[in-house]
Amino acid sequence: MNDSNCGERLTGHGSEWNNAKLSPDDARAATAWVEARVDKRSMLTNKERVEDVRDIMWQLEKDGEIAVHRITNAHQPKMVKTLFGWDKKIPTTQLWHHKSCGQCGNIPGYPTSLLWLQNRLGTSYLDETDQTSCTAWNYHGSGIGNVESLAAVFLRNFHQAYVSGKVQGHEDGHFYPLVHCGTSFGNYKEIRGFLLHSAELRERVRKVLDKLGRLVDGKLLIPEEIVHYSEWLHVMRPEINAMREIDVSGVRATIHPACHVYKMIPEDAIYDDEILEGNRVAVSTGLIEALGAQVIDYSTWYDCCGFGFRHIISEREFTRSFAIDRKIKVAVEEAKADVMIGHDTGCITTLDKNQWIGQAVGKDVSLPVMADCQFAAIACGADPYKIVQLHWHASAFEGLLEKIGVDWEKAKSEFEAYLEEVKQGKGERLYDPRLRITSGPGFQKPAVG
Repeated sequence: MNDSNCGERLTGHGSEWNNAKLSPDDARAATAWVEARVDKRSMLTNKERVEDVRDIMWQLEKDGEIAVHRITNAHQPKMVKTLFGWDKKIPTTQLWHHKSCGQCGNIPGYPTSLLWLQNRLGTSYLDETDQTSCTAWNYHGSGIGNVESLAAVFLRNFHQAYVSGKVQGHEDGHFYPLVHCGTSFGNYKEIRGFLLHSAELRERVRKVLDKLGRLVDGKLLIPEEIVHYSEWLHVMRPEINAMREIDVSGVRATIHPACHVYKMIPEDAIYDDEILEGNRVAVSTGLIEALGAQVIDYSTWYDCCGFGFRHIISEREFTRSFAIDRKIKVAVEEAKADVMIGHDTGCITTLDKNQWIGQAVGKDVSLPVMADCQFAAIACGADPYKIVQLHWHASAFEGLLEKIGVDWEKAKSEFEAYLEEVKQGKGERLYDPRLRITSGPGFQKPAVG
């Protein structure tokens, strides 16, 4: 605190943003210092204290304090390396989709593209409705939430994933949770760490979950790994590319890595020495390269999309200007990009939905923005309207489709005709609707075979 902020605590935004008053030479020197280090993995790995919380988890299980939801051979896991070279298991089948409120509400083609890819690959999954929002948006956006409530929601949802297969005649643990939202992903990893470190927090949350009937033999259930959908795409990229129907080699793609995916609990993020020399998070980049597109570097790759949670509430114009000036404009002018690819709900929403504001003030830059699974689905022949649902996006995507030989006008016309069929009750289903329900009125066990 100081006289300039009238004794108020610093929040990091609003009127506290002050000009550093650096000379042009000093500003260039400061920028050069950051750029020389930000591309290097060592920026994250040069830490005095490194801890794998899974070591604590296994000890607590051994001591009878908790139960662990394991990834078994039935989940057909693939192994990856994380920031420090640790192993992480990624289940590839028998998945329980932990949906994203922001994706379903703002970018519905995001989850449908992922499910469409899994349908094509024959992946076993459950897309049930018995789940809640992670509530992390509230926590990061307003500060109203608290760790105890976040932990209770986290373990309640993951417990449901654990028991969800029983109604189909499976053992507990048959389905393993696959988290769609980057914010949920980062939040759950952070909360898992808090739970493993604090006996007091575990006991308080245990009392809550006991009232909900969400304990396993009287114990909290902790997941062996917390897995993001982009990690599933990463390990399945050879199989996905084998389904590719469209040549995307002429596409110049820029990648926006999400803060909550790899900056939050960075030791759990996937790195691969064969992708960008192992210096940046591997998800999304690995998939787009595997599909044959050109991944083009740009100087502001490390920057946040601008969403910032509290910024979007209290400093919305900061978010909008940051998204345009620091991300979209740079990708267009510096990288000559055809598309920007991301892997998180808030990032895709911010970078896509705010482009109109730039045009309104004379910053006429336009760039298609979509999730990695949406781009992959298009490359594999998915309908750009019915499945990928690009018409929900604010940024123009037609030029990208033309570049890869997709007749968007024909697809749009067919989609409009399909909507007339939907009005008559003749809509198609992405999967057997019984995969949305695991109990309650109307449930019927899926037929065998």
